[in-house]
Amino acid sequence: MYPLGFTAAEKIALPPGTPVRHRLRQLSAWLDYAVELGCSGLLLGPVFAAGTHGYDTVDHYRIDPRLGDEADFDALAEAAAGRGLRIVLDGVFNHVARSFPHPQWFRRDPAGGFATFEGHEQLVALDHSNPAVADYVASVMAYWLDRGAAGWRLDAAYAVPASFWHKALPKVRAAYPDAWFTGEMIHGDYAGYAACAGLDSVTQYELWKSIWSSLNDGNFFELAWTLDRHNGYLSGVLPQTFAGNHDVTRLASQLTDERHIGHALAVLFTVGGIPSVYYGDEQAFRGVKEHRAGGDDEIRPAFPASPSSLSPDGWPVYRLHQRLIGFRRRHPWLVRARTTVQHLANRAIAYQSAWAGESVTVLLNIGDEPFRFPVGAPGAPGVPGAEVVTPEPGAHPADPALVPAHSWTILA
Repeated sequence: MYPLGFTAAEKIALPPGTPVRHRLRQLSAWLDYAVELGCSGLLLGPVFAAGTHGYDTVDHYRIDPRLGDEADFDALAEAAAGRGLRIVLDGVFNHVARSFPHPQWFRRDPAGGFATFEGHEQLVALDHSNPAVADYVASVMAYWLDRGAAGWRLDAAYAVPASFWHKALPKVRAAYPDAWFTGEMIHGDYAGYAACAGLDSVTQYELWKSIWSSLNDGNFFELAWTLDRHNGYLSGVLPQTFAGNHDVTRLASQLTDERHIGHALAVLFTVGGIPSVYYGDEQAFRGVKEHRAGGDDEIRPAFPASPSSLSPDGWPVYRLHQRLIGFRRRHPWLVRARTTVQHLANRAIAYQSAWAGESVTVLLNIGDEPFRFPVGAPGAPGVPGAEVVTPEPGAHPADPALVPAHSWTILA
């Protein structure tokens, strides 16, 4: 989740002397909701003192006063731990705000000025060749791991030399061997970068794009191509997979046919990797990212005070998430599964995800007519241990390989 948006925090930092807003406490009211969804962790967007949206950090050791203070974080970490939820923090260590108190750590551009992140003047790049920067990052990570965090998402990791993480992370792992580190990779050699950097995971943007565009275009050949590449990544790293996040148009808005939300989720929860759900997507929230100032506001909305205040329209999608996440948790080996396409056409695909002698078969049909897949049906009724998941809870089709129009089936 993106806490500044979730809690309806101010768009800019509070003026000096303004009382702290204890909004971080609002998240505790949603922890049971996350557990009931089936989640095992909470990946927070920026929570440290910043100038505006949180990615212009001013002080990595201080909770943003718009969200609260360190005691509020401690309380949240304790409440999460009591429910079996691990907290992962967003570490923005590629760039900082211009008001960051260590300008001697800023990287210079060829003209002699301060280098910026992708042309954003308010985001100044750190000099990752400076040993003091690596020491600082390692110290920040250890500080918050000691306060109850379980890992770090490394923002804009693709813009940081892999050698930097290779130097910084071992210092942290020495004291916190169970800590988890995932890097934001939008492009590049995912597995190669992760190996050089020493990361546990990287974001899988290729799969994200392929899921919605193959459904929109009626082109499962794109998905098949991506799944083959995904198999290759899994040999070197466990990708963080997703159908939405804080930087992209929401799934319900991205898809041209809302009947295909279930197809997208079926893929997300049956392929290898570590799946994540962006807050609101589980309620079919809508929102379009726009490339302008404030263009992220629609995809980073405020949530009500409690789940009971959510619109009734989103709960069917929430329950679908529950069932698919439940399936995932009953088959934990899927985290390392490799996929093999068994049938492929523009609007129909069958693939098998398998690992260590276990397998599930996924059948997706986005055509206007029912389609019988020419594959075996391991989930056939009467087979001991068979499991069939369809859009309809509790459905037991007589022919599991026959998938209705614009529908899907998972067979185990």
